[in-house]
Amino acid sequence: MVSLRSIARPLLCLTALAHASAAQDPGWPRWRGPAGDASWEPKDIPADLSKAAPTQLWSTKVGGGYSGVTTADGRVFLMDLDAQGADGPKERVLCFDVKTGQQIWSHSWPVDYGKMEYGDGPRSSVTVDGASCYALGARGQIACLSVADGKQLWAADAVADFGAKPPQWGFAASPLVDGDHVLLHVGAANNGSVIALDKTNGKEVWRGGPDPAGYCTPEIIQHAGARQLIAWGPAHIQSIDPANGRTLWTYPYKITYGVSIAQPLYRDGLLLVSGYWHGTKVLKLGKTPDEVSLLWENETEMCGLMSAPLYRNGTVFLLDKNHGLQALRLESGELLWRDENTLTPAGRNPQMSLVWMRQSEGLAALLNASGELVYVRLSDTGAEELARHQVIGKTWAHPAFAGTTLFARSNTELAAWRLW
Repeated sequence: MVSLRSIARPLLCLTALAHASAAQDPGWPRWRGPAGDASWEPKDIPADLSKAAPTQLWSTKVGGGYSGVTTADGRVFLMDLDAQGADGPKERVLCFDVKTGQQIWSHSWPVDYGKMEYGDGPRSSVTVDGASCYALGARGQIACLSVADGKQLWAADAVADFGAKPPQWGFAASPLVDGDHVLLHVGAANNGSVIALDKTNGKEVWRGGPDPAGYCTPEIIQHAGARQLIAWGPAHIQSIDPANGRTLWTYPYKITYGVSIAQPLYRDGLLLVSGYWHGTKVLKLGKTPDEVSLLWENETEMCGLMSAPLYRNGTVFLLDKNHGLQALRLESGELLWRDENTLTPAGRNPQMSLVWMRQSEGLAALLNASGELVYVRLSDTGAEELARHQVIGKTWAHPAFAGTTLFARSNTELAAWRLW
């Protein structure tokens, strides 16, 4: 006879394993995911994605904005604009329950966009770090809030406190937490392209970099045995020591209208930067942290805008302004193929958010400007579309992928979908 105890023990172990697995899910706590590199890598991807139809779990109304969605600890975060507030327009940081979509808290501040174009709402994603989260408004408001209840822990103003000048389309770079610091690309006065604030109290620790504010979220790379903060501004590609703000090197790249937007891609000593007006440059970083040189450039055929590229086995997958998604060799700039705008619509400002599902197999997911979730297999020979599903309205905002759930937003809605 089998005892109840002998049955219960493995059941308890399975339950514990399930809870441990859930606890290990890092969520999507920052711009472009846990590591900031658009790696999702979910478990148990269906063998046939064409048969894995998503199911909507919930949706809720939100205000306008381009702020990407982030998730952590059973909560979903974004920023929006309450344009019809009784006391005038307000930017808001919103927090929702991941399972139900019920709003848990809201924190807001008054804002005046003036004549700012694309004035639908905030641009940057909320960055979650433990019990705190960090937000940057389009006009420079900086807030550190409690994840639990939205209580303001500290606040600052990039313009009033640090002498920053808002770029033409508003501040857009998401906060980056690095150890005890929160790093903000706001173009503060006196060589403050990036400022580092103490994440616990908002006090300035350092400022560095010669450029004014662009729109690109900074990133930290490891090269030649040293950490480098890469900050792309309207006039230079900049490398800054994240420990003290010292400029390690700069490389000139002056951009029409200052639209430094898409996050650069670093692999094996090479740094690719791509812009709408002046195309792609690949820099070769030297044996010491202060060495840099131009490897190759293409100003006309490889012009990115907002979409950050993906990389696999020497190949870069980049959304070009004219020809859609294309593949090119990182070391040489050789163009391998173009999809001619089949994955996202052609237009003046084409956009898609790309993430790796299973990089080893070339499996990727993208949310295009029409609000379609597209599964695709990327290789050196082309892009094989596997499935396409309408999940949200028109959007430029980066979605969040946590476990097997997608969170996407438009100017009117935040929606959660179970993907399989």
